[in-house]
Amino acid sequence: MPVGTKGTVKGVDPDELRRLGASILLGNTYHLHFRPGAQAVADLGGLHAFMGWDGPILTDSGGFQVFSLRDTLLGCDEDGVTFRSVYDGESARFTPESVAAVQALLGSDIAMCLDVCPPVTASGADAVRAVELTTTWAGRQLAAPRAEGQLLFGIAQGGVDPELRRRSVEEIVELGFDGHALGGLSVGESRDLMLETVAAAAPLLPADRPRYFMGIGDPMGILDVVERGIDMFDCVLPTRLGRTGSALTWEGRLNLKNARFARDPAPLEDGCDCPGCTRFSRAYIRHLVTQQEILGLRLLTLHNLRFLFRLTARAREAIEAGRLADFKREAESRLGQEPPCR
Repeated sequence: MPVGTKGTVKGVDPDELRRLGASILLGNTYHLHFRPGAQAVADLGGLHAFMGWDGPILTDSGGFQVFSLRDTLLGCDEDGVTFRSVYDGESARFTPESVAAVQALLGSDIAMCLDVCPPVTASGADAVRAVELTTTWAGRQLAAPRAEGQLLFGIAQGGVDPELRRRSVEEIVELGFDGHALGGLSVGESRDLMLETVAAAAPLLPADRPRYFMGIGDPMGILDVVERGIDMFDCVLPTRLGRTGSALTWEGRLNLKNARFARDPAPLEDGCDCPGCTRFSRAYIRHLVTQQEILGLRLLTLHNLRFLFRLTARAREAIEAGRLADFKREAESRLGQEPPCR
């Protein structure tokens, strides 16, 4: 899922997203709550009409933003969490019910539950408390009103502690959600520990409902979690890399600011059908990037999104053909391991 934090995937219009292969987008409840406000979005026809996207939209709960911005966190209790807005510093509060109300006004197709995402350095007691609150809040949000037809996904926490993760998964699954997510991963733990946790936790989630890894988007990371049973994922990585002058390719990441591309007539990647690769050379895109021309950053963004859509399409074909392991080995031999998304 491309990330449309503030109601837009940065630099890309909805028609372009469709042509690239997008079928669902992610919107950020935290940011849309503060700017322009959920009621304003509702008054203008809901998030689909507001951003001109007629496909499915998933909205997160805003919990990750609240708990990752530790210096804005004012307090967390049984009822909800209090924090300072990053926009004006004013005190704000999220509860499961208020988050449900915001997402109902936005009118997303999939709403995520408010959860507690502790840092990787959290003590054992804090990690247990996070699981307890996540379960309690999930039950309350499940009982709260939703937009018509809106699905609700529960989130399992537990860090990389196998027993605590198992406990959280079991408690969330028992509540009966439309889909389930593994939260609190890719937040600073080692890649090996993250994958070990996914391998243990994903099979515990119902196979007949979507399994969502929140926050991974590097090519090998996607294939790693798919191999372990994950169906859905999101990340700002492809668009962020595009805006900083880098391209995802089967050669690895290309930094188009590098002088070696100044006279390179090749496309970003042979065989890619994105607008950048079908019309322009690496040399031209490098020129745009070094001159801070918006077109260069847009072309890289479009390419990176298309690269990941093509990658996941090939992974899906490999699964259907019973050769995912072979495809993943081939990809790893060409790509190697990329830095994690967050």
